[in-house]
Amino acid sequence: MIYAVAKITITNPDSLAAYGKMAGPALAKHGGKVEGAAREFTVLDGSPEISDMVAILSFPDKDAAVAWSTDPDLDEVHELRRGAGGSDIVLLG
Repeated sequence: MIYAVAKITITNPDSLAAYGKMAGPALAKHGGKVEGAAREFTVLDGSPEISDMVAILSFPDKDAAVAWSTDPDLDEVHELRRGAGGSDIVLLG
């Protein structure tokens, strides 16, 4: 199992809502899922730059995560996320 951290700065809530309806099935296509997501945070240490939304994603392995990210059949889904605002996703490993 490998994890990714997704940070989104929301500027277009409608695009984010549309993305939310498609994100689960798009992740599942490559064995991924959302482990948790939040819009409210408690800083435990330091002074991090906080996005409007943060999610922890899981995938069976790195290849599955990369396949999800680069799957041309999911271009529309990824564009909805990007259209929602700033989007950064970092794979841990």
